[in-house]
Amino acid sequence: MTSQNRRTLSLLVFAALGISALDAGVKRSTALPSLVGPMPVQESQSNSDHSAAGVQRQSPLNYEEYRTLVEAVFLKKREGGVRCYDCHSTLTTRLRLQPFLPGDSSWTEEQSRQNFEFVSQLVTPNDPLSSPLLLHPLAQEAGGDPVHTGGKFWKSQADPEWEMLSAWVRRGSPGTLATQPASPATNVLNFQIFESRIEPIFLKERPGHARCYGCHSEYNRSFLLEKLSPGAANWTKDQSQRNFQNILQHVLPGDPGSSRLLIHPLAPEAGGDPFHSGGHQFQSQNDPDWLTIAEWVRGARTESNPDSSPKSGALIYVTNSAGDTIDVIDPTSNTVVQVIHGIELPHGITFSPDGARVYVSNESESVLDVVDQKAGEILRKVPLSGRPNNVAITKDGRQVLVGIRAPQGALDVIDTVSLIRVKSIHVDSVHNVYVTPDSRFAVSGSLEGKSATVIDLQADQIAWKLNFDRPVRPMAFETNPDGSTRRIFVELSNFNGFAVVDFAKRSEVARVTLPDEPGGFGIAEGRVNTPAHGIGVAPDGKSLWVNSTLANAVFEYSLPDLELVGHTALPLVHPLGHAPTSSVPEWITFTPDSKRVYVSNSGDRSVSAIDTKSRKLVAVIPVGEVPKRINTLVLRAP
Repeated sequence: MTSQNRRTLSLLVFAALGISALDAGVKRSTALPSLVGPMPVQESQSNSDHSAAGVQRQSPLNYEEYRTLVEAVFLKKREGGVRCYDCHSTLTTRLRLQPFLPGDSSWTEEQSRQNFEFVSQLVTPNDPLSSPLLLHPLAQEAGGDPVHTGGKFWKSQADPEWEMLSAWVRRGSPGTLATQPASPATNVLNFQIFESRIEPIFLKERPGHARCYGCHSEYNRSFLLEKLSPGAANWTKDQSQRNFQNILQHVLPGDPGSSRLLIHPLAPEAGGDPFHSGGHQFQSQNDPDWLTIAEWVRGARTESNPDSSPKSGALIYVTNSAGDTIDVIDPTSNTVVQVIHGIELPHGITFSPDGARVYVSNESESVLDVVDQKAGEILRKVPLSGRPNNVAITKDGRQVLVGIRAPQGALDVIDTVSLIRVKSIHVDSVHNVYVTPDSRFAVSGSLEGKSATVIDLQADQIAWKLNFDRPVRPMAFETNPDGSTRRIFVELSNFNGFAVVDFAKRSEVARVTLPDEPGGFGIAEGRVNTPAHGIGVAPDGKSLWVNSTLANAVFEYSLPDLELVGHTALPLVHPLGHAPTSSVPEWITFTPDSKRVYVSNSGDRSVSAIDTKSRKLVAVIPVGEVPKRINTLVLRAP
């Protein structure tokens, strides 16, 4: 028996025994009913006794919000792969969930209303802290019950799920009609994207498969699509709206891996459900249609008000290099607060000094996209001389420098007033480009040329060039007290460490090899030739942080002495049937106060947030496909 099966069996046995905090002799100042204790007599009536009309009369809570937001929580897989549904649909507990009908992966309308009545009995409207539904799975130190045999999956009241449930409870108060519109539910996901990109997937003909529409347009499906009008190839706007409302019941916003819409038709060997009566529509999570739906669900975290400003004074931007999106993270909450759509293969990213514009190098179109920061809309596409890689901006914001990755490389210079390319400075094929902290020089690094080229930005010409024995990858800059450049730290291909370049001497003066331990990664990921990628000097100038795929960690060195201080392990990736692999860290950025460092994990589709003082991992934030370049926008007070 596997550990996962043992855990599931233990949960079922404990719940069957009706163990609760009170049974264990644990006392609370306020006695609350346990969700897993024996069911009271008045709750043991048959399901047929619960009518939809009765639910609407009795409950002051909003049913539509319950169905679109709350029920998804019960179907989310927790540690060990167990869901609330697994126990609470099979055992006699206070939280009683209806078992699915054969072949279904979610509840019918009638079943949802029956669930709603049971859930309503575990909620005190307008008072989350007196509601067993919220207290039982909440950690005791955060104010929850002493024991929950299903585990404590909310560590604090700041958990996004707990906050969502709390908001739903607060909106319910005596006299509130359960049938009132649920505007928050309809605003969680983007309808326009659903209509233009998701709905066509349901009508798509896949070789060897019936269309999703063929089955799910039948009346008895929990995932129900509207019948097309005779002769129509697409749904009307009203029909799409109804499809959209139904979809909300099958999606956990921001979490594709817990959304039935994605997991049920996914092949089991790729992480899907064991059986789908419509077959395995998606053989892997790399299926383009699966990725499209996943990106829409993941972006649901961000389609809120784009004008809302974070409290932090900064935003973390990450380009999803294998997708067409850019995720924007608020470091105060470590959640994605905006998604910029429509830039396929985004590479480098930088910002105007006032924060009003975002500049993104677009590999698919060989342009520089100019984006309105608040709206997330593309304002202008500036044609470039070739396929771009990384970008940088001068301190005064007047010029954006774009590295051109071509046999005859160049730095394209974009005037930010006219938004046109005014010149190209020929250098070795450019992978990364930087502007020194004093804005006097640009430094380009070349893989093909194995070189770093320093350009005088006043004269627009090469000042000096340094050749290496290996291809040049990311760099970081240390300054002198007067702000001029003291040293450049350069990562190289096939070297698990970094080179140290004395800027005044124009030469390499040392190489620092990262520790052998931790280690053991890189081969399965195919990244042995890129063992260390991502390097950054904290804004306070006191530390240097260096990523390593071989270690699946980020290392901290003190400055200026370059003494190893310690490291932070990064998330593991768990391929089905294989040993865990590295998350393949790519780039590094910091909050302006140097208290947090952020690492893009390209293999894990996530960003790690690390406390720089303790070197503790404080959050892993899901983002898009193969996140790489990451940068911090410092917001200025109006």
